[in-house]
Amino acid sequence: MKDAGLNFDNSWVRDLPGTFVELAPDAAPDPRLLVLNDALAEALGLDPAVLAAHPEWFAGGDLPEGARSVALAYAGHQFGGFSAQLGDGRAHLLGEHVAPDGRRWDLQLKGSGRTPFSRGGDGKAAVGPMLREYLISEAMAALGVPSTRSLAVATTGETIRREAGLLPGAVVARVAASHIRVGSFQFWAAREDVAQLAALADYAIARHDPDLIGREDHVVAFLDRVIGRQCRLIAQWMGLGFVHGVMNTDNMAVSGETIDYGPCAFMEGYAPGTVFSSIDRNGRYAYANQPLILGWNLARLAEALVPLIPGEGEAVVADLNARLSGIAGRYRAEWEVVMRRKLGLAGEEPADGALADDLLSAMTGADWTLTFHRLADAAEGDETGLRGLFEDFAAIEAWLPRWRARLDKGSAARMRGVNPVVIPRNHKVEEALAAAEAGDLGPFQALLAQVTRPFGAERGREAYVLPAPKGFGDYVTFCGT
Repeated sequence: MKDAGLNFDNSWVRDLPGTFVELAPDAAPDPRLLVLNDALAEALGLDPAVLAAHPEWFAGGDLPEGARSVALAYAGHQFGGFSAQLGDGRAHLLGEHVAPDGRRWDLQLKGSGRTPFSRGGDGKAAVGPMLREYLISEAMAALGVPSTRSLAVATTGETIRREAGLLPGAVVARVAASHIRVGSFQFWAAREDVAQLAALADYAIARHDPDLIGREDHVVAFLDRVIGRQCRLIAQWMGLGFVHGVMNTDNMAVSGETIDYGPCAFMEGYAPGTVFSSIDRNGRYAYANQPLILGWNLARLAEALVPLIPGEGEAVVADLNARLSGIAGRYRAEWEVVMRRKLGLAGEEPADGALADDLLSAMTGADWTLTFHRLADAAEGDETGLRGLFEDFAAIEAWLPRWRARLDKGSAARMRGVNPVVIPRNHKVEEALAAAEAGDLGPFQALLAQVTRPFGAERGREAYVLPAPKGFGDYVTFCGT
């Protein structure tokens, strides 16, 4: 049989013994492929036709040649409370595929069965949450946000029990630059195992920042790189109105990718306190808090790395605290870069940050995505669509002349290239998932086609552009377990 092109090299298993448990995914009684990401497969040097002929590779059971299935160990702070042992409770890392360009990609199954880290869970997943991860992660990739990607979703032929009743079981196959998390370092720091901690740091540096190998300050330099990647990532989230929902330290990847799409969603009406997660009762991970949690999580990474940094203890801690205190400024600089692009501003002027802040003060309640999209029309003198988004246009009207004074002839075109017109609107996501669970993939495929080409004109796409109709109510999402 023709090879799919999978080229496994399982460096995690080879280089980091003691950081995983080796076990196979649960066998699926009737594996069937729901969706396959042909474009991603081809970008990885894989043959979609061969992949499509092997749904069992994506649902559990027989695995492709060269795969070595493991569940990874990690710790983490979940909603501020520390757990020394979490780990992959319903996921199996099949290995690392080395693409033709030499880049290394983790291939992981999620929803593929119980592991020693399942903590009482069944290790399974339902069709809805797995298609949701596929949809949102592919939308994020199309928006230019670093993200894990979804290669496939397959049904297992099982039914699983959730609060909503019995649901069809499914597995998502996702691709990541790595699954090294802040919690991966916390796992060994909590055990005071400096040798394992050092091995993990060396592995992460070799994988993500190989130019740091051999530097005396490689650990601190690595921390700086992670800080930079995460500041850029969260600034991009904020620019899109994206709420992750579970910014636990075990959900922060050192690669700078968005990972673990659970109770996430895109904000519609701008409200800084927006929360979508059913379990975030105190708003810890609300939209406006995401930059604060960024700093908090990175402080936990710094704490874990302390034993690896040479020097006197007090001096090391003082240096790390100085670096951590700079995160707010680094994030703010990245956020202003994002906002300049969204507002079509060329160059950089000192008042740009205040201009962006004042816009947000004026647009409370207005649709986040459409406000920025229709500002491009306003840049060309047409305020009609923008006016329709505000109950009281006075504040934004007072702001517009200041903004226009910073524009040039290319502003509108630049804005249309970075401000999406289509995002995964919450009501459309729910419609698509409900239909898929009932056996109709048509709405899902139609929505996927729209969110993966997020830029362009509104005309002809109104069903995917407009906010949820009145009566949709407050949107609540669940983690899927």
